Amino acid sequence: MKQAPEHLLKLIEPVVEGLGYECVGVEYNSHPKHGFLRIFIDIEQGVGMEDCSKVSHQVSGVLDVEGPIAGEYNLEVSSPGMDRPLFKLKQFEQFIGHTAQVNLFKPVGGRRKITGLIEKVEDNNVYLQQDGQVYKVPFQAMSKAKLEPDYSI
Repeated sequence: MKQAPEHLLKLIEPVVEGLGYECVGVEYNSHPKHGFLRIFIDIEQGVGMEDCSKVSHQVSGVLDVEGPIAGEYNLEVSSPGMDRPLFKLKQFEQFIGHTAQVNLFKPVGGRRKITGLIEKVEDNNVYLQQDGQVYKVPFQAMSKAKLEPDYSI
């Protein structure tokens, strides 16, 4: 998955959770001049601009003190949105019955991209049903995953 390195997660997740938010996931792209750190947060009543600003301010302070990132980067704090990214196996469990789009490092069943209904999660595998076929997708084989928005609700 496009998750940030473990040392960044260990710094960021406690700050986000200490403020009362769920840390959905953290994306990090290192680049000497154009790096970015994107933190997805959630809370039961929904995330607003004030929430993102509050988390950004606190995380920025911790990152400034700890200095885990060399070079320049942009910090972005965001709601996961309707096309919520999926970073952890437990998030797939949480959204059983929903449709997810999964990109793969290498093909599963001849496919590198599967958009299907999350049927179950078992032994580090996610079972996705697409067009009547069930794909057993190892979590480690996923390069990126997100929920497909359901605009009918």
